[in-house]
Amino acid sequence: MERLGTGIGWRPEIADAVERMPGIDWVEAVAENVCPGHLPDSLRRLRERGVTVVPHGVSLGLGGADRPDAGRLTALAERAEALGSPLVTEHIAFVRAGGPLTASPHLEAGHLLPVPRTRDALDVLCENVRIAQDALPVPLAVENIAALIGWPGEEMTEGQFLYELADRTGVRLLIDVANLHTNHVNRGEDPSKALAELPLEAIAYVHVAGGFERDGVWHDSHAHPVPRPVLDILTDLASRVSPPGVLLERDENFPAPAELEHELSTIRRALEAGAVERVKAELRAAAGTEPGRRGDELFAAAGAGRREAIGGGGGELLVEAGAARQEGARSVTGGPGTGAVRRGDETGAAGATRGAFGRPHQEGVDGARQRLALAQAALLSALVAGTPVPEGFDRVRIGVQARALAAKRADVVAKVAPELPVILGDGYRTAFLGYAQTHPMTSGYRRDALTFAEHLLSTGRPGDTGARRELREWWLDRSGPAPRSSRPVHRLARATRRVLSRR
Repeated sequence: MERLGTGIGWRPEIADAVERMPGIDWVEAVAENVCPGHLPDSLRRLRERGVTVVPHGVSLGLGGADRPDAGRLTALAERAEALGSPLVTEHIAFVRAGGPLTASPHLEAGHLLPVPRTRDALDVLCENVRIAQDALPVPLAVENIAALIGWPGEEMTEGQFLYELADRTGVRLLIDVANLHTNHVNRGEDPSKALAELPLEAIAYVHVAGGFERDGVWHDSHAHPVPRPVLDILTDLASRVSPPGVLLERDENFPAPAELEHELSTIRRALEAGAVERVKAELRAAAGTEPGRRGDELFAAAGAGRREAIGGGGGELLVEAGAARQEGARSVTGGPGTGAVRRGDETGAAGATRGAFGRPHQEGVDGARQRLALAQAALLSALVAGTPVPEGFDRVRIGVQARALAAKRADVVAKVAPELPVILGDGYRTAFLGYAQTHPMTSGYRRDALTFAEHLLSTGRPGDTGARRELREWWLDRSGPAPRSSRPVHRLARATRRVLSRR
């Protein structure tokens, strides 16, 4: 895997600051926010300087029951080629549900929702990943997500699920240590256990981000400083393997550039601490086979190993010892690389049973898609349409997630249609949240903004005549097949009609 180094998430709000930051080896850009034919000047300048740019997708929905949309895959491929990227990344999540598989209305979450860690979900995810790999011009890496809720009846831990996914598809992993912390707080999962179960050699790079805790729930906001527990998980990971790249994510509430640079320095120190522990562990293992070696020689070697690990080279001792450790773990779990017969390779009656490895029969995947589609549609409908909560879910957490989805939806609509909060003033948020309770999102955020405005107008709102007229003009300008003409004669005609209509 290509060594990436230390990077930061590129966002338009901090583009100038990122260009000036020292020690930035690479950046990551949200794929859906980049137009291949009109790359932002900042990204073009970074590319010209040799800074790697990785497109990070958020809307593919690889964990959903449907096969990946060909148009979305083409768009992701175009961005990878336009940016000259060595890989592209996406999420292990579902973002939409309903439709033909369930004969129910199509629903959009507008957010990354967790996939159940079951055999059905794994079979579907593996096939979806293979479809994406075939369509993309560069390798794909997929990211573990943060979750407020857990699925009932899960059959695997997160580490086991990711291990089998990587083994069956060869996909790379983007490990978000902030999401491991989120799942520790919200779901009681042990980050160290998850790291111990991961195929470390499959890691493409690592995400680090901040969040906040409210009422016992951790929110992965990407709008707050990176907390100490997240840095500790990063150190733990770095004590096991030298990650090819580490990236700081920040999506809003951007601080001064100096604060971002300080966070990057803190991340580098966390990596260094992990590298030191990793080298010490390898040297202790080496000392057991070289009893005549003096302590000062070992510590001198530790210093050299630390420099190699931090510089990204790794060193043969670390690579060999790490490979031995991973091979040892596989010999216990029966993972890849062992002589054990894998269930996917069995024959006869045993082979007829869908196993953890190998490709299941196509009819088996189709059945899994149907079952997964029904489960995901029921959950998403409860979250965005107010239908009953499916059996086995924590109703309180479902309520927290539903409110979080509506709040995010209001925030994003305000960004893609900034005129709406201006027209509606302080009443925007209350009006939108009320609308969201009875109007699930069925398409993208821009269509959502138009539907919201249409809903207000159809109910005679806003109450202020001037604001209602302004909202109507805004809606008319954007709801047709093409923007209304801005030619002076046409603008004069519209203005005349408005004056006459007031008489």
